Order: sequence, then C-alpha cells, then structure tokens
Amino acid sequence: MLRIERSASGQVVFTLSGRMQTEDIAQFQQLLVVEKPGQQLMFNMRDVTLVNQDVVTFLAHCEADGIKLESCPLHIRSWIDQENRPNRKSRMKKRNTK
Repeated sequence: MLRIERSASGQVVFTLSGRMQTEDIAQFQQLLVVEKPGQQLMFNMRDVTLVNQDVVTFLAHCEADGIKLESCPLHIRSWIDQENRPNRKSRMKKRNTK
C-alpha cells in the first residue's frame, strides 16, 4: 500500500511511504496533472520500501521531466540509474563480442 502526502511551501513535496506498485502510477499521475505548470515538484522517497519495474520507469521519466527525487533509497536509486543508461544492453553486448 502506498501513502502519499502533499505539502507546499515554495515547492510542492509529495512524501511517499510504503510499497509503490504499477496500480499506483495512474493515481499518482492524476495528482501531478493538477499541479500548476512550471511548479517545482519533489518526491520525498525516504519511506518507500518496495517498487517494481513499471514504477522505476515512471520515476525515471519523472526525474527526466525535472521532478526531484529526494531521499531515494539506494537500491531504488541504483535501479533508476540503470534505467536511465541508454542502450545499456547494446553496449554490454558489443563489449562481449570484441
């Protein structure tokens, strides 16, 4: 179960806690759509305990769109970084064939 708390003071902070699953992405996107265009957004992820591949892809896109991921657990941060590496599999395959 995912818990989302919103606070605002200069920037909008969504504090996330619990498990973030594929089913939570649509609900979360609805929350983001109602924010003012150009508003600085941040996800405080300190208490996120579990994510899946769909969530990692979603978070990577959010970060690419300028949303800050604050206090992101190391295992999730590593997974997002892997997601952001372009053609990672292609590069590894080329290295192994040399």
